[in-house]
Order: sequence, then structure tokens, then C-alpha cells
Amino acid sequence: MEKGRILTAALAAIATLGITATPLSASNQGVNSFAQELLVEHNDARDDVGVPRLEWSQRLARQAQGWADQLASEGRMRHSTRQQRANAGENLWMGAAGYYGADVMIGAFVDEQRYFRHDTFPNVSTTGRWADVGHYTQVVWRDTREVGCAVARGDRDDFLVCRYWPAGNTYDRPVY
Repeated sequence: MEKGRILTAALAAIATLGITATPLSASNQGVNSFAQELLVEHNDARDDVGVPRLEWSQRLARQAQGWADQLASEGRMRHSTRQQRANAGENLWMGAAGYYGADVMIGAFVDEQRYFRHDTFPNVSTTGRWADVGHYTQVVWRDTREVGCAVARGDRDDFLVCRYWPAGNTYDRPVY
């Protein structure tokens, strides 16, 4: 949680300078520390259920950045179409700008596990609605191998977009 507070403070300081922060842009050394935190959060959830770890995809992260920028400019959440994301899976998160770290962002997806039941998709929720666990099931989908995420800041909120390849949440398939 301390890393999340440090990141939040850094983003807040940058915001006061009028600079738009894009914490997931590629650094000269490859994947930056915030992207690494997002990957760790995904892989911790996958480790918990015994599915293969994900690899970071700069290609997916670049695509996610374009959509995150779009959402931030609109100031609202909406999924891209399957065509717009080239059939990749997609998870979205939105929260007050500068207040949340990777643990909270990905934690929101993973928290859906409390409603998850192990079965074939879409019969995977104790509530009877697969959408109540759809972010979680995408995070832990056994056949998914790559993830790339991006954050963009709107007027009031940060928008996180994560893209997954191959996409999960496929009908009549087990999650893991």
C-alpha cells in the first residue's frame, strides 16, 4: 500500500504542474515500475488459482493507452467494441484522479472472486449474473497469456484500461 501512496503523491505533484501523467508509457528500460505493479497484481491472482502467469505486452499497452485517452477525454466509462480492440479482452476501472495504486485498481477486479463459482462460462457467478465476476474471470482465464494496461487522467478521474490476449470469458469453456 505504501507504493500506492507514493505513486499517488507523485501523480498529484505532477498534476499541480499542469503535466498530464501517463504512468504506463514505455520507459527506456522497457516496462516501468507502475506497469510492473499491475502485472504483479494480475499474476498474484493467477498464482492463487494455479494458472500460468501473464507476460506484459507493450503492444496491448499501446492499444489500451489509446482507449484510456479516449475515455479520459469523454469523462465516462464504456467498453470498446471487439473490433476496436481486435478481439482482445478488456477490463476497465475508473477512480478519483491520483488517489489509487495498482493494488486497488486490479484489486477491484479480483474482489469479484467472492461471487465466483467454478463452472463453465457464463455459469460462473453465485448471483446468476456472469457480469458480476467478468473482470475477475478475465484476470484468471487459463488460456490468456498476455496483458497490457494504460492509465489516462480526465478532468476528475483516472481511467485504467487493461487488454488481454487471447481474450477470456468464452462461452461453454471453463475459466480454469
